[in-house]
Amino acid sequence: MPIVLNIKDADFEASFVAFLNNKRETTVEVDDAVAAIISDVQTRGDDAVIELTSKFDGFDLTPETLAFTKDEIDAAIAEVPEAEAEALELAATRIRDYHKKQLPQDEWWEDASGAKLGWRWSAVEAAGLYVPGGLASYPSSVLMNAIPAKVAGVDRLSICAPTPNGQYNPLVLLAARLAGVETVYRIGGAQAIAAMAYGTNTIEKVDTITGPGNAFVAAAKRRVYGTVGIDMIAGPSEILVIADKDNDPDWIAIDMLSQAEHDESAQAILITNDAKFGDKVIAAIEKRLETLERRDIARKSWEDFGAVIIVDDLFEAAQLSDRIAPEHLELCLADAEEYSKSIRHAGAIFIGAWTPEAIGDYIGGPNHVLPTARSARFSSGLSVLDFMKRTTLAKMTPNALAAIGPAAETLAKSESLEAHGLSVRARLDKLNESNDG
Repeated sequence: MPIVLNIKDADFEASFVAFLNNKRETTVEVDDAVAAIISDVQTRGDDAVIELTSKFDGFDLTPETLAFTKDEIDAAIAEVPEAEAEALELAATRIRDYHKKQLPQDEWWEDASGAKLGWRWSAVEAAGLYVPGGLASYPSSVLMNAIPAKVAGVDRLSICAPTPNGQYNPLVLLAARLAGVETVYRIGGAQAIAAMAYGTNTIEKVDTITGPGNAFVAAAKRRVYGTVGIDMIAGPSEILVIADKDNDPDWIAIDMLSQAEHDESAQAILITNDAKFGDKVIAAIEKRLETLERRDIARKSWEDFGAVIIVDDLFEAAQLSDRIAPEHLELCLADAEEYSKSIRHAGAIFIGAWTPEAIGDYIGGPNHVLPTARSARFSSGLSVLDFMKRTTLAKMTPNALAAIGPAAETLAKSESLEAHGLSVRARLDKLNESNDG
């Protein structure tokens, strides 16, 4: 059974802290294995990738077959049912429209000294997108990673999606096509991350890597960071629902199970100000678990990591939510939009009972690649900014340098950096000579 905490209990704070510190990340020691894989790919390139793919995915490749051909992609797309294709196209349109709003603006202005200052945004040249593969792969993840990159203006995009035993999801290839990605490699795991980071004879290296994966993928992303940029180290999925008694318990139950069914380490939490409602949600979850297709996974998640927290008022709920800093936060409350303003830490907020988190996974528009494991306290979901960088701009006029240069020289001397001060002083002396003349 999930844990049930009541804020009125004397030991609530200690129990809540213990709950927060309960690690859900994998405990498998993978870092040494990943380090060896990365080194192997750096040394042997394509040969290492092909050998590791055969070992882990049971699929033999050659340099010529590492990527799907255009004809193979065309044939796969032809297999996609019309209804699914239309749904994916609608999702792509909505995701693209949303992310266009995120494009930052360049700035260039003159300050009081006469100096010109500003910044300019530009996209990285190449990005590699990792998509978990096989028949259980997620075409929605292709759209969520590739479309922001395209909107940002990335020149070259490639996808790595493993095809265990040669199996693949045609929807993944359609999603790639809709997002404007033509290069899809049928490789996965740490070897795919290493190949994208360092390059091989066949696979061109990239500037940044995004996308979720298993423990080996996460460890590989952590190791190659610095050589390339990464989006985040994603952990198991999580959802927090804040709901009052004026909700359908079954709606809340299936919203919570929508994340529990992802993974045995996923987490679903309910905070409510009505204990009886909490009991009803627990009962509804148990009933749904009798028939849910992925019930074994969802039950394990619910029983090991699920929680119902009872509070006296909704102000307390907001405080606890910020301490949890959930990946997904549903607000099923009467004035949810206003209440959302009291939340500081959350990857994504779903406002009102008619906004299930699942809408955000597919069709809402905002990105579903979100910070987990309380990292929403300091990070954000994937956006166009993950594929862009800002270059600052400065232009001094003689008068501007005369106005602010002496202070720069003073600070350089205070830090014992003589050449710094001299580089400013040489120009100031030149100005003084001109003025004296």
